[in-house]
Amino acid sequence: MKGICILGATGSIGVSTLDVVGRHPDLYKVVALTANGNIDGLFQQCMQHRPEYAVVVDEAKAADFCEKIAASPIADMSVLSGPRALEQVATLANVDTVMAAIVGAAGLLPTLAAAKAGKTVLLANKEALVMSGQIFMQAVSASGATLLPIDSEHNAIFQCMPANYVAGHRAKQARRILLTASGGPFRKTPLEALPDVTPEQAVAHPKWDMGRKISVDSATMMNKGLELIEACLLFDMEPDDIQVVIHPQSIIHSMVDYVDGSVLAQMGNPDMRTPIAHAMAWPERFDSGVAPLNIFEVAHMDFEQPDLQRFPCLKLAYEAIKAGGIMPTVLNAANEIAVDAFLSEKVRFTDIALIIEQSMARFAPESADTLDLVLAADRKARDVAEQVIQALSA
Repeated sequence: MKGICILGATGSIGVSTLDVVGRHPDLYKVVALTANGNIDGLFQQCMQHRPEYAVVVDEAKAADFCEKIAASPIADMSVLSGPRALEQVATLANVDTVMAAIVGAAGLLPTLAAAKAGKTVLLANKEALVMSGQIFMQAVSASGATLLPIDSEHNAIFQCMPANYVAGHRAKQARRILLTASGGPFRKTPLEALPDVTPEQAVAHPKWDMGRKISVDSATMMNKGLELIEACLLFDMEPDDIQVVIHPQSIIHSMVDYVDGSVLAQMGNPDMRTPIAHAMAWPERFDSGVAPLNIFEVAHMDFEQPDLQRFPCLKLAYEAIKAGGIMPTVLNAANEIAVDAFLSEKVRFTDIALIIEQSMARFAPESADTLDLVLAADRKARDVAEQVIQALSA
């Protein structure tokens, strides 16, 4: 039986992971669950799965959580609080597998700690890899950690790679990657209407059940830009070897084009339990609870090239990974600030790309070969993005 720690247990990936864990109680034991501030959701999860540890990052809410636990049948469970507690539970001796599902830069340090500790890291937090790039991949290599991608696209690519493939290495026979995207809710919206779309419209994804931030990233296609950067690192490919393909049915999750002309595609219903179960069972397979794909109901599949006028965030991501250094970190930080401002109704939807572009323009692609440099660039980019927002609002 393997011990699992779920970073971000109350989010959509965490909930799906616990669903898969519940189907295989003889294979996985929940050691630790973490949440930022959703103490009611975390409490219910702890009552059901009885972990040894629970972490509430928001220290103000941790006290309320402790009161709930003290009056419950799981009063002997250890409760920790604060960001450093995430690193503590991710590196516990009896944790074999870490599901890294914290959204945004907040997931970087605990995910990196798990990699340095040689854990099997199930990577759903794309920002951790986008920010730290080679630092993260070097940590995986140095510790002997196993890195398995959870994003549906990267997991699909992993499944289409040759047998015994190891993340971080180029498959010599792979010519290019076809990275699929749904196109989000505004694929057909007239361009002149985009400035006026609301946060509620932006988070209404047509295919996937995701959190608000990730849903906005899908609407701008920044999520695909971050996935592009992640794919370059996970599969050691150049940006020009990765083609983004809009596939609105979300049945093909990505493809790998080989030198002999073969194109391998991974298909399935749009349900995150499929890649989660694949990674948890790897190199074997087990039931995920996902319904079998009915190809006759699908009937047809469409493919389009992305319009960079409609999706300028994707263009900015290509520019960031080609520039290298701290630029992917700057891109990610500015995006997080811009999306938060949009969700708070401080800026328009189309301002998101403008904020990122103007923020990136204030940086040079300096080295990002230490964690201190990465974190410093992240902090500075957030400050710059806030300044850009203030200028837009003036």
